[in-house]
Amino acid sequence: MEVRVFNNQIEKALRLLKRKLSQDGIMRELKNRMAYEKPGEKRKRKQKEAKRRKYKIQTW
Repeated sequence: MEVRVFNNQIEKALRLLKRKLSQDGIMRELKNRMAYEKPGEKRKRKQKEAKRRKYKIQTW
C-alpha cells in the first residue's frame, strides 16, 4: 500500500493511510491475530457482526 506525501503534509498522509488500512480491514485483521481466539469466541464474534450488519441493512 502506498501513500504519497505532498508539500510535507505528513499528518494528512497518515490520516489517508489509516483510512485505507481500515477500509481494507487490515487493522482489524492485525488486531485479531495479535492473540489467539478460541473457536467459540470466534463464532460468537462472527454472529454478532452478522447481526449488526443485518440490523444496519434493515434500518437503512
